[in-house]
Amino acid sequence: MSGDHTGVEATTETAPVRAGEELDWPRLETFLREHVEGLEGEFSVLQFPRGSANLTYQVTIGETRLVVRRPPMGQVAPGAHDMVREHRVLSRLHAQYDRAPRAVALCEDVDVIGAPFMVSEYRSGVVIWNEIPATMADRADAGRAIGFAVAEALADLHEVDPASVDLANLGRVEGYLERQVGGWLKRWSAVAEEGKEVVAEVGARLEALLPDRASGAIIHNDFKIDNCQFDPADPSRVTSVFDWDMATLGDPLSDVGTLLNYWPEGGAEAALAIPGLENLGLPNKAEIVERYARRRGVDLHRDDLLWYEALGCWKTAIIMQQLYMRWVRGESTDPRMAERGGPVVALAERALNLLDGVQPYERNPS
Repeated sequence: MSGDHTGVEATTETAPVRAGEELDWPRLETFLREHVEGLEGEFSVLQFPRGSANLTYQVTIGETRLVVRRPPMGQVAPGAHDMVREHRVLSRLHAQYDRAPRAVALCEDVDVIGAPFMVSEYRSGVVIWNEIPATMADRADAGRAIGFAVAEALADLHEVDPASVDLANLGRVEGYLERQVGGWLKRWSAVAEEGKEVVAEVGARLEALLPDRASGAIIHNDFKIDNCQFDPADPSRVTSVFDWDMATLGDPLSDVGTLLNYWPEGGAEAALAIPGLENLGLPNKAEIVERYARRRGVDLHRDDLLWYEALGCWKTAIIMQQLYMRWVRGESTDPRMAERGGPVVALAERALNLLDGVQPYERNPS
């Protein structure tokens, strides 16, 4: 066992492991060789550095590349960063949803690298952040193709029958939205700061306007452009979707609302959560809703999703605050986390503005 993790070439998506986020490489190598078949050759590691929470590594042994994911260092919110859940989903979902990478191993022994972790197949491709990749730049409509591909990938996920992939009891459909609001209020209480009281106000408004729905589908719970991967030369189809640790069963419109919360509409709104998306030439929100609805064959319009987009904005605000507090507590060495608290109030205020257009629901689209 070499234990050496140097000498591997970084790419635009990978980098040397960030200081303070190193793992016990010899123990990880031993686990992988014992639990993943066919591994022969030298061991090396790079990190996928652009994510904000879970720590994700590209591990290479000989000719085989794998992805290893574990929760972030330090305090973890209850129910968050669930590697057992992610492994369960990815060990099954790929049979009906080819955009889901296949899980190959799970380790619940925290003595190996300090936390539970899961291992999945590696898929090559590009993740789109704040500019069109050079490999797609010859297409004038690349941004629009990317946007519609993301909407279709989400719609296709929601069309998967959970029972067909042995995920019928992944979560309880009844009360899903109520549990979402209550659970995220608890998360906020653990990281709340003076001057950000508007976040709790949004939670109360969401509870008061809670839709009465029990529509069940497999929910990703953080579906966004940078959790999708593309063939470098083809913006028209998402090839992989990542980050499944919050997946469950529930109202599919919550996933649509999450996607819209990140989506640019123009002006200052575009820069709150994922700066730069406004530079891609994406379709607008109404077009994304229309493409999603057409793909699923449902009647759905932009105004039907105001509550769900507000929920997405609110959850994003809380996630940003959690990331910021991880930096404050000294649990993260990633300097980007020091800035994550900045948009929290603006995101919550955007959620309030969306809720101002919501009337109490009697019936919502499926």
